[in-house]
Amino acid sequence: MGDAVAAAIGGFLQGIGRLGPGDALMIAVGCALLYLGIRRGLEPLLLVPIGFGAVLVNIPGSGLMAPGGILRVVYDAGVATELFPVLIFLGIGALTDFGPLFGDPKLLLLGAAGQLGIFITLLLALVIGFPLRDSVAVGVIGAMDGPTAIFVSTKYAPHLLGAVSVAAYSYMSLVPVVQPPIMRLLTTKEERRRVMPPVKSVEVSRAARVLLPIVVTIVGGLLAPQGVPLLGTLMLGNLLRESGVVDRLRDAAQNEIANVVTLLLGLCIGATMQADVFRRPQTLLVFGLGFVAIVLDTAAGIAFGKIYGLLSGGRINPLIGAAGISAYPMAARVVQRIGQQENRKSYLLMPAMAANTGGQLGSIMAASVMLAVLAGLGIV
Repeated sequence: MGDAVAAAIGGFLQGIGRLGPGDALMIAVGCALLYLGIRRGLEPLLLVPIGFGAVLVNIPGSGLMAPGGILRVVYDAGVATELFPVLIFLGIGALTDFGPLFGDPKLLLLGAAGQLGIFITLLLALVIGFPLRDSVAVGVIGAMDGPTAIFVSTKYAPHLLGAVSVAAYSYMSLVPVVQPPIMRLLTTKEERRRVMPPVKSVEVSRAARVLLPIVVTIVGGLLAPQGVPLLGTLMLGNLLRESGVVDRLRDAAQNEIANVVTLLLGLCIGATMQADVFRRPQTLLVFGLGFVAIVLDTAAGIAFGKIYGLLSGGRINPLIGAAGISAYPMAARVVQRIGQQENRKSYLLMPAMAANTGGQLGSIMAASVMLAVLAGLGIV
């Protein structure tokens, strides 16, 4: 009888007995992500499920990521197949208004300049010693686009999915903290105080709004077919929004589909943060390179904004170049805030939103072009 009681107590406490330092550390990391999401409000829709997933998977004996485990089943069905990030883009497209780009299409170029960090970070990762496939996944953190980073890392470096995803979403949420010092460092006070003429108010026809996602899909797909899963679903979501005839599908893409997929995707990302995988020096390097990427993106956008300002005869405030990343609409709001701090008469939100929208398209196209080039070379 005593032996049976002892065995029962041992079985009851086996989780505590098997809890190692690595497990405890990763549970603490998961709790830290929960704190950032709940208390600090940093990307709560992703950091809360990611943090809880990290806590769940690091409880010894939970078996959630073992073959047949519930999170393993969801991971294999939605992440390993790249389904979840693609569905996320469907929701993003349904929520995105490309109207500001019609007012000044040239601002789209700022969205292209803001992707320079992807390619420089890829080269830095190669120099440090990351294999090429891993370097591609790390470089895409520079897209400042969580679903793109998840899609690429799942495809080429699934063992880095947790680190790359957490880095991408963490730095996206820290845009209001990271960007302002860079913006002030790279611009003069006179440049920051510059008042831009208002973006032309253009009455965009329904036909133009409907044709845009169709044309972008065809042209972008032909130029970089590797990115069709991302670009195509983004544009499909936008077509649902602009067509005006499928309100139920638009609402589902914006709400039910996006919400369910976000929850499951976050849990699956957290489930990849197992102690034996995540607790490596390589993880710290991923976070370091991700920070370099956001700095380079911001710097490249501002540099192009300066060039654009010179070519326009001083009509462009170079601050809007910092909005040429995919962190929408946070980057545009940061530009507006810094501009207002320097000059109360400066209203940069609309041109910054146009550049920010260009950054969304630019991030997908930059990643697609990179993958298409590497595939053409037979490298990936």
